[in-house]
Amino acid sequence: MTERKPRAMSWTSWIDQQIEEAKERGSFDNLPGAGKPLPDRGDEDFGQSWLRQWVQREGVSIDEMLPPPLKLRKQRELLAQRVPGMRSEQDVRGAVAALNQQIMDWRRIPVGPPIFVPLVNEDEMVGRWRDAHPATPPASGPTEETSPAETGRPARRPWWRRRLRGR
Repeated sequence: MTERKPRAMSWTSWIDQQIEEAKERGSFDNLPGAGKPLPDRGDEDFGQSWLRQWVQREGVSIDEMLPPPLKLRKQRELLAQRVPGMRSEQDVRGAVAALNQQIMDWRRIPVGPPIFVPLVNEDEMVGRWRDAHPATPPASGPTEETSPAETGRPARRPWWRRRLRGR
């Protein structure tokens, strides 16, 4: 479409003229899907089918399309599932604090549907983590009552004896 529509010509006839010229040039030859019918997806909601196709084609997660309060609720559920696999209590507290900060930021300027998103209870999440990671008893190392022969290590001299030996 390099030329402008002449003033004396109607839109319909000008568009038809452009199509005819393109056919004569062969612009419509060898197009992908030429001679094949358009795919009938059978969707009742045909108006939104383009969105589903775009999501599949681009590999976008459906979670990215949720409104902010629903996305925060989903993150809240995912955090509860991830807590037992976290390395330390500090990691749990950090993740809970980060999510609670996101929730508080959303509460200040709510965008999307008015859905209440409760804060994550930090103590509850730490309790879940502790249930998944029971405290290990202290390693049974040598005690005062065990002799050096039992532990397999030589006895350690007091510091003043070690110091005198080096002279």
